[in-house]
Amino acid sequence: MKAHVVISGFVQGVGYRHFIRSNAQKLGLTGWVANVPDGKVEVLFQGPKEKIEEVILLCRKGPFLAEVEDVDVEWEEIEESFSDFKIIS
Repeated sequence: MKAHVVISGFVQGVGYRHFIRSNAQKLGLTGWVANVPDGKVEVLFQGPKEKIEEVILLCRKGPFLAEVEDVDVEWEEIEESFSDFKIIS
Protein backbone atom coordinates (compact mmCIF):
# COMPACT_ATOMS: atom_id res chain seq x y z
CA MET A 1 0.00 0.00 0.00
CA LYS A 2 0.95 3.62 -0.39
CA ALA A 3 -0.27 6.69 1.48
CA HIS A 4 0.33 10.28 0.44
CA VAL A 5 0.12 12.45 3.57
CA VAL A 6 0.18 16.24 4.00
CA ILE A 7 0.61 17.62 7.51
CA SER A 8 -0.18 21.25 8.35
CA GLY A 9 0.44 23.36 11.41
CA PHE A 10 3.70 24.32 13.09
CA VAL A 11 5.65 21.43 11.55
CA GLN A 12 8.76 22.98 10.02
CA GLY A 13 11.90 23.77 11.98
CA VAL A 14 10.96 21.44 14.87
CA GLY A 15 12.56 18.16 13.74
CA TYR A 16 9.33 16.88 12.21
CA ARG A 17 10.96 15.29 9.12
CA HIS A 18 13.54 13.47 11.26
CA PHE A 19 10.77 12.31 13.61
CA ILE A 20 8.82 10.88 10.67
CA ARG A 21 11.86 9.22 9.08
CA SER A 22 12.89 7.60 12.36
CA ASN A 23 9.42 6.19 13.03
CA ALA A 24 8.92 5.05 9.43
CA GLN A 25 12.25 3.21 9.51
CA LYS A 26 11.36 1.55 12.84
CA LEU A 27 8.15 0.27 11.24
CA GLY A 28 9.96 -0.97 8.12
CA LEU A 29 8.31 1.54 5.77
CA THR A 30 9.86 3.10 2.68
CA GLY A 31 9.21 6.44 0.97
CA TRP A 32 10.14 10.04 1.65
CA VAL A 33 9.34 13.16 3.66
CA ALA A 34 9.81 16.79 2.57
CA ASN A 35 9.08 20.35 3.65
CA VAL A 36 6.67 22.18 1.33
CA PRO A 37 7.13 25.92 0.61
CA ASP A 38 3.71 26.74 2.13
CA GLY A 39 4.87 25.53 5.56
CA LYS A 40 3.42 22.02 5.40
CA VAL A 41 5.21 18.67 5.43
CA GLU A 42 4.51 16.13 2.68
CA VAL A 43 5.12 12.40 3.13
CA LEU A 44 4.84 9.30 0.99
CA PHE A 45 4.70 6.04 2.94
CA GLN A 46 4.94 2.58 1.36
CA GLY A 47 4.44 -0.71 3.16
CA PRO A 48 1.78 -2.77 4.92
CA LYS A 49 -1.43 -0.80 5.51
CA GLU A 50 -1.46 -1.50 9.27
CA LYS A 51 2.09 -0.12 9.64
CA ILE A 52 1.21 2.97 7.61
CA GLU A 53 -1.86 3.53 9.80
CA GLU A 54 0.39 3.26 12.86
CA VAL A 55 2.80 5.93 11.59
CA ILE A 56 -0.12 8.20 10.56
CA LEU A 57 -1.20 8.22 14.23
CA LEU A 58 2.32 9.42 15.06
CA CYS A 59 2.04 12.10 12.33
CA ARG A 60 -0.99 13.50 14.16
CA LYS A 61 1.12 13.92 17.32
CA GLY A 62 4.52 14.93 15.90
CA PRO A 63 7.70 15.63 17.85
CA PHE A 64 7.86 17.62 21.09
CA LEU A 65 7.71 21.17 19.66
CA ALA A 66 5.33 20.51 16.75
CA GLU A 67 1.75 21.75 16.70
CA VAL A 68 -0.13 19.61 14.19
CA GLU A 69 -3.36 21.16 12.91
CA ASP A 70 -4.38 18.74 10.16
CA VAL A 71 -3.27 15.47 8.57
CA ASP A 72 -4.66 14.80 5.10
CA VAL A 73 -4.26 11.19 3.89
CA GLU A 74 -4.82 9.81 0.38
CA TRP A 75 -4.47 6.06 -0.14
CA GLU A 76 -3.04 5.00 -3.49
CA GLU A 77 -1.84 1.91 -5.29
CA ILE A 78 1.93 1.51 -5.49
CA GLU A 79 3.29 2.76 -8.82
CA GLU A 80 6.98 2.97 -8.02
CA SER A 81 8.88 1.27 -5.25
CA PHE A 82 11.38 2.83 -2.84
CA SER A 83 14.22 0.93 -1.21
CA ASP A 84 14.48 3.11 1.93
CA PHE A 85 12.93 6.10 3.68
CA LYS A 86 14.61 9.45 3.12
CA ILE A 87 14.33 13.15 3.76
CA ILE A 88 14.20 15.24 0.60
CA SER A 89 14.37 19.02 -0.03
